Amino acid sequence: MIDEILKDAEQRMQKSIESMRTDMAKIRTGRASPALIDHLMVDYYGSPTPINQVANITVQDARTLGVQPWEKPMVPVVEKAIMEANLGLNPMTAGELIRIPLPPLTEERRKEMVKVAAGEGENGKIAIRNIRRDANSDFKSLLKDKEISEDEEKRAEDLVQKLTDKYVAEVDVVVKDKEAEILTV
Repeated sequence: MIDEILKDAEQRMQKSIESMRTDMAKIRTGRASPALIDHLMVDYYGSPTPINQVANITVQDARTLGVQPWEKPMVPVVEKAIMEANLGLNPMTAGELIRIPLPPLTEERRKEMVKVAAGEGENGKIAIRNIRRDANSDFKSLLKDKEISEDEEKRAEDLVQKLTDKYVAEVDVVVKDKEAEILTV
């Protein structure tokens, strides 16, 4: 019973880390990355669809993304979605290819991005602590139902705390790496 709760908590903590990494990829670092626009929704014949399902997104060079919609009528729709996303990007259309040059980040903008990355890290830590709280409440209910002893509950809570510490440290590493990536000129 305790092992199942611990396995579930660890799996959920891993998913929290993966989710945070995905969110971190969306934060602009000055280098071109398809993750910057992957999450954008495009009006595909009346239904909102992720941009990566209607177009091919490529990195043309360190500061340019290329977006090539699979259907010619989608070119202006995709271009409009990129402009309306409020990402500070200015797409340029050349036939069926949309080029998105990434302007260099100013020092002030880099500091803002570092704060955003730190906020994402904090959200990841909160998610991990919530998982710890859920696991501990499961242990308390097992103790209340007399399915485990107080000693077993205490040991289980210690194990969950060790898991929590491990994943919080991993969040710190991810945030630190992202900050270094943002501040690299």
